[in-house]
Amino acid sequence: MSFSRKVKEELARQESAARHCLIAEFAAIFTLCGKVKTAGGGRIRLQIDTENLTVAQKSYILLEKTFHVHAEVTVRNHNIKAAGVSYMLAVDSKEDVLRILKAIKVIDEAGNLWGVSMQIQNRLVQNTCCKRAYLRGSFLVAGSVTNPEKAYHLELAVQSARYAQQLQRLISHFQIEAKIVERKKYHVLYIKEGAQIVEFLNVIGAHLALMELENVRIVKEVRNSVNRQVNCETANISKTVAAAARQMEDIRYLQKNMGFSHLAKNLREIAQLRMEYPDSSLQELGEKLPVPISKSGVNHRLRKISRLAEQLREKKGELADQKEDYES
Repeated sequence: MSFSRKVKEELARQESAARHCLIAEFAAIFTLCGKVKTAGGGRIRLQIDTENLTVAQKSYILLEKTFHVHAEVTVRNHNIKAAGVSYMLAVDSKEDVLRILKAIKVIDEAGNLWGVSMQIQNRLVQNTCCKRAYLRGSFLVAGSVTNPEKAYHLELAVQSARYAQQLQRLISHFQIEAKIVERKKYHVLYIKEGAQIVEFLNVIGAHLALMELENVRIVKEVRNSVNRQVNCETANISKTVAAAARQMEDIRYLQKNMGFSHLAKNLREIAQLRMEYPDSSLQELGEKLPVPISKSGVNHRLRKISRLAEQLREKKGELADQKEDYES
């Protein structure tokens, strides 16, 4: 089962306690996949068309619980060989249809349209709880969210640019930033930041999906943190090994060409320790000296040795960066 389907099945089980929230949620569903059809003799039909079983189930529940209307359900196969089906919910009673349309602010008390059909009526989403319910209905119909194991991406695809902007403002009420991009005939609101997706799921009431996403985020963050630490430590080890190799090469060069007897006592001590403990850190070398010194003190002495080796190479007419291997 896809992560989007899990979210939607969880949302389908959410039932607001307040009637005004139920109305807001149904209004969102109707705006995105509903229509009104008229026929001769003054007949009128309210219809919900969807290919999503979850949307069909939630629409049926909302019509029954909110308006005490039993919708007629029709299941259609697109093609005899096709696996996909579509669902149509219909309310044919003119009295019920008008009552529903007035409640969701499609028409006023006189039966006139409030405005264009695809818009959010502010009177439906005045309360924060109603805003949550409206977004829940919108996501059920037009939303999708990527499996967080792969990527963080949540979106709602609608056909009206104006409606997309209204949804964007509604989402921003919860301090969530959704961006809009045009994709073919759709205007897509999308959220790509993990924490913002978590907040959106919290807003619409998908708490189980929220916890699953949070668990994935925690595992990813721990894994990334460990990888960064390992990479950092590996880089540090590589630098330490490379530096130790250069130091030992300089020490061998001095030992062969001038001998340790010409080195000052403090330089001779650190040179002998480096040859004896090639894998030790500067701090460890400092602790092994008869009179322990700091890491910076060890580094200072080894730098002096390197400068002496370089000066000797130049004196012998060798390239400063030429490196030779010698037997210990």
